[in-house]
Amino acid sequence: MPDALPVHVIDDDDAVRESLAFLLESSGIPVQQHTSALAFLDAGVALDRGCVVTDVRMPGMSGVDLLKELNDRGARVSVIVMTGHGDVPLAVEAMKLGAADFLEKPFDDTAMLGAVKTCLGRTAAAEREDGLRGEVVRRLAALSQRERQVLECLVAGHANKTIAYDLGISPRTVEVYRANVMTKMQAASLPELVRMALLAGIAPGDIPVRQ
Repeated sequence: MPDALPVHVIDDDDAVRESLAFLLESSGIPVQQHTSALAFLDAGVALDRGCVVTDVRMPGMSGVDLLKELNDRGARVSVIVMTGHGDVPLAVEAMKLGAADFLEKPFDDTAMLGAVKTCLGRTAAAEREDGLRGEVVRRLAALSQRERQVLECLVAGHANKTIAYDLGISPRTVEVYRANVMTKMQAASLPELVRMALLAGIAPGDIPVRQ
């Protein structure tokens, strides 16, 4: 469930931070509060899941500087930036650095909840895709070298006769390998097989064509 993912609220203003935490927790969203960007980084939290809601102007490290640091660390956590009046240029810079959204203070509760839930939904979807990618990679590892070649030719959009010519085997043999690939990859259709292969990073055209 996306709601099970954590939201980190970062703001040096105690009233704003605690009010936002109350809003989110009242909607069943777990929250961790941090008084500064540095405190958040020092907390050692996972940077690959959940959502960060941070003020843009803070002592020590601004919200923009936090985004730069998260980018340097390869973090995948979604970031929503809160801005005060006149901070739109900073918000634009934050968006360029990968912030998912920004809201001006005082923000509308409904808008904030919507932005947070959207970010959590994207994170949950990314985690599901990562899990599927890992499963696809495991299935790929079960393919023989020839089955892998046939798979890559299929991803490239080649017909059975073309694959047979390219690999120097008969069309009937291609059909056998193709059936084996579909079974081992647990693919119900060719489009599903292609989506799996692309998810695992197999690019079309990896097999050289016989000259």
